[in-house]
Amino acid sequence: MKLHMITFLLLVVGGLNWLLVGLLGWDIGMLFGGQMATISRIIYVLVGLSALAEVAMHKSDCKSCGEMGK
Repeated sequence: MKLHMITFLLLVVGGLNWLLVGLLGWDIGMLFGGQMATISRIIYVLVGLSALAEVAMHKSDCKSCGEMGK
Protein backbone atom coordinates (compact mmCIF):
# COMPACT_ATOMS: atom_id res chain seq x y z
CA MET A 1 0.00 0.00 0.00
CA LYS A 2 2.92 2.36 0.67
CA LEU A 3 4.18 1.91 -2.90
CA HIS A 4 0.72 2.85 -4.16
CA MET A 5 0.76 6.10 -2.18
CA ILE A 6 4.22 7.03 -3.46
CA THR A 7 3.34 6.29 -7.08
CA PHE A 8 0.04 8.15 -6.74
CA LEU A 9 1.83 11.20 -5.32
CA LEU A 10 4.35 11.17 -8.16
CA LEU A 11 1.53 10.90 -10.70
CA VAL A 12 -0.15 13.93 -9.15
CA VAL A 13 3.12 15.87 -9.40
CA GLY A 14 3.45 14.80 -13.05
CA GLY A 15 -0.13 15.74 -13.82
CA LEU A 16 0.22 19.15 -12.22
CA ASN A 17 3.45 19.67 -14.15
CA TRP A 18 1.65 18.97 -17.45
CA LEU A 19 -1.13 21.35 -16.41
CA LEU A 20 1.43 24.10 -15.81
CA VAL A 21 3.15 23.36 -19.12
CA GLY A 22 -0.16 23.45 -20.99
CA LEU A 23 -1.56 26.58 -19.35
CA LEU A 24 1.52 28.67 -18.68
CA GLY A 25 4.35 27.07 -20.64
CA TRP A 26 6.22 26.58 -17.35
CA ASP A 27 7.90 23.29 -16.40
CA ILE A 28 8.55 22.32 -12.77
CA GLY A 29 11.87 20.89 -13.95
CA MET A 30 13.05 24.45 -14.55
CA LEU A 31 13.30 24.83 -10.76
CA PHE A 32 16.02 22.18 -10.78
CA GLY A 33 18.06 23.51 -13.69
CA GLY A 34 15.96 22.54 -16.71
CA GLN A 35 15.12 19.30 -18.47
CA MET A 36 18.71 18.21 -18.93
CA ALA A 37 19.65 18.61 -15.25
CA THR A 38 20.23 15.28 -13.55
CA ILE A 39 17.69 15.86 -10.77
CA SER A 40 15.00 16.85 -13.28
CA ARG A 41 15.68 13.74 -15.34
CA ILE A 42 15.46 11.58 -12.20
CA ILE A 43 12.10 13.15 -11.32
CA TYR A 44 10.79 12.58 -14.86
CA VAL A 45 11.94 8.93 -14.78
CA LEU A 46 10.32 8.37 -11.36
CA VAL A 47 7.03 9.86 -12.59
CA GLY A 48 7.13 7.61 -15.66
CA LEU A 49 7.94 4.52 -13.60
CA SER A 50 5.10 5.44 -11.24
CA ALA A 51 2.69 5.49 -14.17
CA LEU A 52 3.86 2.03 -15.24
CA ALA A 53 3.55 0.71 -11.68
CA GLU A 54 0.03 2.12 -11.35
CA VAL A 55 -1.01 0.54 -14.64
CA ALA A 56 0.36 -2.81 -13.48
CA MET A 57 -1.15 -2.65 -9.97
CA HIS A 58 -4.31 -0.66 -10.62
CA LYS A 59 -6.82 -3.48 -10.71
CA SER A 60 -5.64 -4.92 -7.40
CA ASP A 61 -5.43 -1.50 -5.69
CA CYS A 62 -8.65 0.07 -6.99
CA LYS A 63 -11.77 -1.01 -5.14
CA SER A 64 -14.07 0.09 -7.97
CA CYS A 65 -12.15 -1.75 -10.67
CA GLY A 66 -11.73 -4.86 -8.51
CA GLU A 67 -15.52 -5.11 -8.13
CA MET A 68 -16.23 -4.76 -11.87
CA GLY A 69 -15.33 -8.36 -12.59
CA LYS A 70 -17.68 -9.71 -9.93
